[in-house]
Amino acid sequence: MNDDEARTPGISRKTLLRAALIVPAAPLLLAGVPALASTPSGQPLTVTPESCDDDDLTPPQMEGPYFKPGSPLRTTMVDGAGTRLTVTGYVVGLACQPVTGALLDFWQADNAGAYDNVGNRFRGHQFTDAQGRFTLSTIVPGLYPGRTRHIHVKVQAPGRPVLTTQLYFPNEPRNNTDSLFDPDLLMNVQQVGSARQATFDFVLNVPGTPPSPSPTGTASPSPTPPGGGTWQPYQPYALGAQVTYGGMAYVCQIAHTSLPGWEPPNTPALWRRL
Repeated sequence: MNDDEARTPGISRKTLLRAALIVPAAPLLLAGVPALASTPSGQPLTVTPESCDDDDLTPPQMEGPYFKPGSPLRTTMVDGAGTRLTVTGYVVGLACQPVTGALLDFWQADNAGAYDNVGNRFRGHQFTDAQGRFTLSTIVPGLYPGRTRHIHVKVQAPGRPVLTTQLYFPNEPRNNTDSLFDPDLLMNVQQVGSARQATFDFVLNVPGTPPSPSPTGTASPSPTPPGGGTWQPYQPYALGAQVTYGGMAYVCQIAHTSLPGWEPPNTPALWRRL
């Protein structure tokens, strides 16, 4: 149980949010009482939220000195020694609607507490699926002076600003001495054999559901993208690719296939202005 759940009597909003996404149908009524649903860990739930309030927004945190653009597209960052860790969750907007195609860019220290600033060990980005879900396979990061255990992440819905934040582990001794630690960013972590499984749901300041990618990936791009230039939707862009948009030049920072709403001015995590 994380601190968010511990502070709130009964069931926390984050737990209810997770239930709303994993339970495919609304609870059935039995004698006027909603039937109980449960999370994967077996915690009972009675209702699901109708909206996610502003106070549920995932708080931002500093980027820190070790972010490096150009991480590879992957969901697995296991490399070398360490306790295996799987992090799963959802990215949703203010209406508790899943955000399809949201970008999540993760980076962290290795088992010894060191960051790879030359290569891409323990660095990777991915996109949420049609249900807003993501899965990251990695290890529990090591400690280094001044900080508690944490995982860095940038999250961005298509056409929206980037949220830069960090995820934390419960019951860590250094949580009490780390000035950056925020209990609202605690993951739910369980020990499963010799590994750990964690969950966390990101709530973004997105009023509705962003545009979804074409199911087949074959949608016809518009002849001239809004703003003009060489950028086009539904095109694969490699790291270092250069485009123009609205009279400005941009360079690709993360390889991706473009979508409507991901125009270079709207996606600083993907495009850097030259």
